[in-house]
Amino acid sequence: MAALWEVQTYTLGDGWVNCWKESDDATPQTFETEAAARAELQEHLGNVKAAVDAGHMEDYDPEDYRVVRVGA
Repeated sequence: MAALWEVQTYTLGDGWVNCWKESDDATPQTFETEAAARAELQEHLGNVKAAVDAGHMEDYDPEDYRVVRVGA
């Protein structure tokens, strides 16, 4: 099995978890390359920053996200 990559989010209750999903009922998403996972995360962080700048949500911390290798 090839190694996969995932985006993890830091949560107060569970620590680092993969809660990245394509839909509400989907299993957590993984990526075939680190670059693909990082691109997805950067797009998300850009969207969140735009929402913060527009006043639609409060500030966020990009340090609450990371890309890690999973599997072997």
